[in-house]
Amino acid sequence: MKAIFDQKLRQVRPRIDEIVKDLHDLTVEIKAEEISQMVSDLRNRINEPYMFVIAGEVKAGKSSFVNALLSTGKEICKVAPQPMTDTIQQIIYGETEEVVVVNSYLKKIYQPIEILKEIAIVDTPGTNTIAEHHQEVTERFVPASDLIVFVFEAKNPYRQSAWDFFKFINKEWRKKVIFVLQQKDLMNDEDLAVNIKGVHDYAIKNGIAEPKVFAVSAKMELDGYETNSGFIHVKDYIRENITGGKAPILKLQNNIDTTRNINERIGNALVDRTKQYDLDVEFREDIRETLAHHEKTSQNQVDILVENLLAGYDRITRTKEQELEAELSLFGLVKRSFSSIFNKKTSIKAWSEAFSKDLERDLQKELQAKLQSSVGDLADSIQQMAKIIDLKIQNSQTVLKNNHEIFSDIAERRSNVLKDLQDAFTKFLSRTENFAGRELFPGSEALSPNLLTGSGIAVIGTILMTVTNTAVLDVTGGILTAAGILFAGVSTTSKRRKIVNDFKKEITDGRAQISDEVYDKLKTYVANIREKLEANFREFDNLLDSEKTQLDKLNSMHESIEKRLEECKTELPVL
Repeated sequence: MKAIFDQKLRQVRPRIDEIVKDLHDLTVEIKAEEISQMVSDLRNRINEPYMFVIAGEVKAGKSSFVNALLSTGKEICKVAPQPMTDTIQQIIYGETEEVVVVNSYLKKIYQPIEILKEIAIVDTPGTNTIAEHHQEVTERFVPASDLIVFVFEAKNPYRQSAWDFFKFINKEWRKKVIFVLQQKDLMNDEDLAVNIKGVHDYAIKNGIAEPKVFAVSAKMELDGYETNSGFIHVKDYIRENITGGKAPILKLQNNIDTTRNINERIGNALVDRTKQYDLDVEFREDIRETLAHHEKTSQNQVDILVENLLAGYDRITRTKEQELEAELSLFGLVKRSFSSIFNKKTSIKAWSEAFSKDLERDLQKELQAKLQSSVGDLADSIQQMAKIIDLKIQNSQTVLKNNHEIFSDIAERRSNVLKDLQDAFTKFLSRTENFAGRELFPGSEALSPNLLTGSGIAVIGTILMTVTNTAVLDVTGGILTAAGILFAGVSTTSKRRKIVNDFKKEITDGRAQISDEVYDKLKTYVANIREKLEANFREFDNLLDSEKTQLDKLNSMHESIEKRLEECKTELPVL
C-alpha cells in the first residue's frame, strides 16, 4: 500500500507544483504582490514536512507545549517567567542542532529529532503582542500550514486576541484546527471540564464542525508524569491522523486546498472586476445611445428649421413673383411708361430698384423671424445633449473600490481615468472654442469674438443664429444682385418673359442654396459637436479595450488552475 501511495505522490506532486507555479504567474499578472509572495512560499514548502503552526496568547504555555510534545528532554523553545518568544521559530529536522536567524522576526531551529522528518513546528509570538507582525505570520506560515494548534491557558481560554486570530484564519483559510488547554495542572477537574466544554461549544459556534479539544500539562509531561499529562491523547491524534506515512498525502491535500482557496479568492475578485467592466461597457453604450438619440433629435430640429425658413422664403418670393409678372405685363409696362413722362420716380428703373429693396427687406425680416423662433429649440437640444452626458459621467456606477483586497490597482486606475474624464468634460463644456470655430464650419470665417459673450454651451444659440444668418444673407444677397442685373435690362416688352423666367430661376436657385447651405452647416455642426463630445471618452475607451483583453486572459488562467486542481484532488489517495 505504501508503495502505491508513494507512486501516486510522485505522479501528482510535480503537477501540483506546476499548478502552484501557474497560480504564482496569475498573481504576478494581477500585480498582487502580497498574495504572490504567499504563493511563492507555498510552492517552496511543497516538499517540506507537514507543518504545525502553534498560536495563542503570551504565557499560554506555547513554548512549553512544543518542548513537551517533542519529548527530547531539552528546552528547544526557551521558557521563562517573562515572555520569551518575540520571534517566529520554525523547528525543522536537521542532522545537527543549529539556529539560523532569517530576519528580525524569524529564526529556524534545526534538530535531529525523528518526528521532525514528518512534521515541522512553527512557534509564534503571543497573539496579544504581535499585532504589528500578524502580516508576517499570516503571509509566511498560515497559508502554507497544515494544522493550526491553538494553545489556551487552561484557567482562562476565552481571551479575545486568540479567538480574534482564530476567527480571522478560519474565515480566510479554513485550515484544520485543534485546541489545546495548557497548564491543566493548575485547575481542578470540575473547572477544567467546564472550560473544555466552553472551548468546544465556542468552536462549534464559530464554524468548526467537530472540534478537537485537548487538556494537557507540559510541566507534568516534562517531569515524567506522562500518563496524567494529557499529551498521550495529543500524540495519539498525531499518530492516527498525521504521521505514519499519511503526512505527505495530507500535505499535498492541504496544498491543493490552499491553492484552491487563493485561486477562489482571485476568482471572486475577478467576478467583481468583470461586473465593473460590464457596468462600464453598459455605461459607455448608454453614452453612445444618448449621443445618437440627441444628435437625431437635433438633426430633426435642423429639418424643421430649414422647412420653416423655406416656407417663409416661398411666401415672400411668391408674392414678389406675382408682383413682377403684373408689372411686366403689357398693361403694366404701358401704364408705367406713360406715368414716367410726368414723374421719373415711376419709371421702370425706379420701380426695379424699389422692388429689389423691398425684396431684400421682406426676405431678411421673414427669414430672421423664422430663425429666431427655430434656433432656440436647436440650441436647447444641443445643450441638453452635453449636459446629460456630463450628468451620466458624474453618476457612473462603481463596484470596484480603491480599497479592493486584490484589484485596488485597477480600481484606482479606473477611478483616475473617470476623474480625468470628468475634469476634461467640465473644461470642454466651459470653453467656447469647443462649440465654435473654423473646423466646425468649413469655408466660413471664424465667428466674431464680440458675439461670444458667454462661454461653452452658453453660446450655442448665438453661434447658430450667426451661422444661419450669415448663410441666409449670403444667399439673399446673391438673389438681389441677380435681380438688379435683370431689371437693368428692362427696356422693351419683348424682354419681359425672359426677365420673369430668369427671376424664377434665381428664386429657385436661391431656395436650393438656402436649403443646402443652412442644412449642411447645421447638420455638420451637430455632427461635429457629437464627435467632440465622443472624443472626451478616448482614454476611457482605451481602458475598456485593455480591460477586456486582460479579463479574458485572467479568467482563462483562473479556470485552468481550478480545473487542474480538481483533477489532482481526485487522483490523490484517500486516507
